[in-house]
Amino acid sequence: MRRLTLRSKILFYLLVVSLFGIFLTSFSILWGFEDQFNEYLQINREERSKLIEDEAINSYKETGKLIDNQLINLMHQQAMTDNLFYRITDEEGQVIADTTMMLGMMNRMGMHSDSDIDMKTEYRKNTYDLTFDERYVGNMEVYYPEEMIGEDIAFLNTIKSNIYLAIIVTVVLAFVFSLLFSKRLTTGYRKLSKAIQELQDHKWRTRVPVKELSDEMKPLGESFNRLAESLSKEEILRKQFTADFAHEIRTPLATLRSQMEAFQDGIFEPTPKRLQQSHDELMRLVRLVGELEELLAAENPQIKLNKSNIDVGYLLRLLDGQFTPAFQEKGVSLNIQKPTKEYWLHADQDRVLQVLTNIINNALQYTPEGNSVYVKIVDSNGYVGFCVQDEGIGIKEDDLPYLFERFYRGDKSRDRKTGGIGIGLSIVKALMD
Repeated sequence: MRRLTLRSKILFYLLVVSLFGIFLTSFSILWGFEDQFNEYLQINREERSKLIEDEAINSYKETGKLIDNQLINLMHQQAMTDNLFYRITDEEGQVIADTTMMLGMMNRMGMHSDSDIDMKTEYRKNTYDLTFDERYVGNMEVYYPEEMIGEDIAFLNTIKSNIYLAIIVTVVLAFVFSLLFSKRLTTGYRKLSKAIQELQDHKWRTRVPVKELSDEMKPLGESFNRLAESLSKEEILRKQFTADFAHEIRTPLATLRSQMEAFQDGIFEPTPKRLQQSHDELMRLVRLVGELEELLAAENPQIKLNKSNIDVGYLLRLLDGQFTPAFQEKGVSLNIQKPTKEYWLHADQDRVLQVLTNIINNALQYTPEGNSVYVKIVDSNGYVGFCVQDEGIGIKEDDLPYLFERFYRGDKSRDRKTGGIGIGLSIVKALMD
């Protein structure tokens, strides 16, 4: 048995949903419209009956009689146009106005479309007491057809015909647009599927032409392009990381090797100064491995944070005591804001100190002698944060996207002993993430 393609399935489901919605909506309108129209007619009748009632009361108020020429004309007009017929009696029960006799006359004169419509149509009667100053002055009976007749039923049939025509046209349009939309939607899917296969084959430059996709597929295409761009950058960073790591360990290893071979060949005497130089290179390797271990630990998704309530003022005092000697030795001013009130945050104190230490140390490394580094408290919308600002060489705009990458240094000309090996901010980012 041949399986349906994705396009066929989409077309089928779109048609099912569209047709279901069309028929449900159309028949709901069709079935409900007649009731709504009847309700409209009934409200209209009540309003016109109220008009006759008010005119009768006004006539009685002005002339002492319920009926005048204007009211009689109005009653005849409603009989001719609205199929509303009245019988009005005075307080003694005497009939003083009656338009119900017009039913037979209108039928004989052929004023209805069907010659025997009044014979078949039953009329309903509503009775109203006419009162003036809370005194009974007469009675009004209103007669109207229970079912729609004449122009009302013609209007209703016209509406039904239009609804049927709209259903047919909408069904045809639903089929045509479902066919076109399913084709366009699956075209984007095929392009996306092909791009995914190319990405699996390590073709990192693969991108989906988003402009050619449907509006529904564009977010997916944009997400794929961002993913491909991210994977491409990750591949570049992976290669760069391998090269940088090899370069970082090559220099101290080469120095140690040359010094050890010189000692072995008797070229150099193992004096304390030369041994110290060898020890310094060894410690560079130790620091490199240590920082890599810290970075791996920070990036570990299973890392546990020991959160507690921390006094911000206490944190700043710890940082002041830790960095003051190093800043004084380099001739850089460290200005740590003293809090004017108590600030508390809920976090892992060791990790917060590690983040701030790396950032402040980075600021110290890149700030020339005679300049300043500022550490400020940020209090915004119930959150407490820190702002570290320096008067150093600054960061180029081109370097900003790579600031937290491993081994990345914005100033390539700086000595590694001054500029660091480029892992500190990577650790900061991993801890913050």
